[in-house]
Amino acid sequence: MLNKILFKNQDKRQLIIAIMGSLLGITFLVTSIHYLIKVNEFGKGADILGPNTIIVQKKVTNSSTLNLTKTDFSKRELEKILAEPFVTDVKPVLSNNFDISFQTSDSLVPYFRSDVFIQTVDKNFLDVNTDKWHWQETDAHVPIILPRDFLVMLNTFMSASGIPQVSEDLAKQVKFKFRMRNKEGVLEYVDARIIGFTNEVASILVPETFMNFGNDRYGNGDESKITQIMISGKESEFGLVEDLLQKRGLESKSSQMVVGRLKSVVGTLILVVLGISVIAVFQSGLVLIQYLQLLLSKNAYEVKTLLRMGYDPSNLIRTFSFYFIKIFGLASSIGLAIFFVLKYFLDSMFEAGGLYIGTDLAYASVGSLLFAYLSFSLASFLNAKKGIMREY
Repeated sequence: MLNKILFKNQDKRQLIIAIMGSLLGITFLVTSIHYLIKVNEFGKGADILGPNTIIVQKKVTNSSTLNLTKTDFSKRELEKILAEPFVTDVKPVLSNNFDISFQTSDSLVPYFRSDVFIQTVDKNFLDVNTDKWHWQETDAHVPIILPRDFLVMLNTFMSASGIPQVSEDLAKQVKFKFRMRNKEGVLEYVDARIIGFTNEVASILVPETFMNFGNDRYGNGDESKITQIMISGKESEFGLVEDLLQKRGLESKSSQMVVGRLKSVVGTLILVVLGISVIAVFQSGLVLIQYLQLLLSKNAYEVKTLLRMGYDPSNLIRTFSFYFIKIFGLASSIGLAIFFVLKYFLDSMFEAGGLYIGTDLAYASVGSLLFAYLSFSLASFLNAKKGIMREY
């Protein structure tokens, strides 16, 4: 009965415009937040590098070949790069200065040995479980991360030997050893186990404690040089990192550059859409609130009459606020449904384009919708209360 009395003579054109604005704003809000999260997650877990991180080295030129310029980094150069506002962290990639070979030590696979090059990186840059990324002399084995190309080479070798090839999971069960020669010329062995694989690094990665142990015990006495560094850049500012590389004569793997550039461009575009959608939701909510205030003003006589007849003010407040809360809730529900339809087509489009960003739902996007709904509900209640109590 109250709805018929209070809302029978309303002009619904403004209401329809506000509902359409809310519907579009909510759809783009949820969609943009979902894909912004998914784009930022792109590449995680596939390799060892954390998000927005690349490995770089100095370009080798003719002057480098003639020893006229250096290809290693000084501490001062690292400090200058870290001082850039778009760089979040810079760490050296440490290398061995001793001879080391890597061999199988398992009856299930044929004997295989090769001289190798090992490196270590700061564990904060690793996108693997670092609980296993530690070593001390009393440990039974050294946890290592292998280049995925090494597994391909090992499987090629095993196939040529007439032995079944091994998967990544099975390779982690295979026993390996490092062979090193101490300063007295005696060969020493240390067991090793694989904990992960990477496409981004061409060397075997070991914990820093093992690298220090090897350089001290088996090193040739030369000072270790920093020939590679790891740089982490800020979100959506990868273009500035790329400009820095060109300005300083640095280079990185093309795959890392492509992923970083792609994430930066797509992330920026989605941020623009997100900003527009937030403004659209805010403006449509504001229009609905203004429409609520207009209804209260037009129905001032009816409200006063109902109050004089003994109606509880809280009942009128609930009637006005719930009316608009239901409208916004309906727009939110339809917008969420449209999002799932868009998500189906966009996921298919990204997959067809080779951008595997994951199809699971980013719950923060639904959380943003819930936040918008609760904020509008509170604003509706407060404005309805203000308008009713003014007539009380």
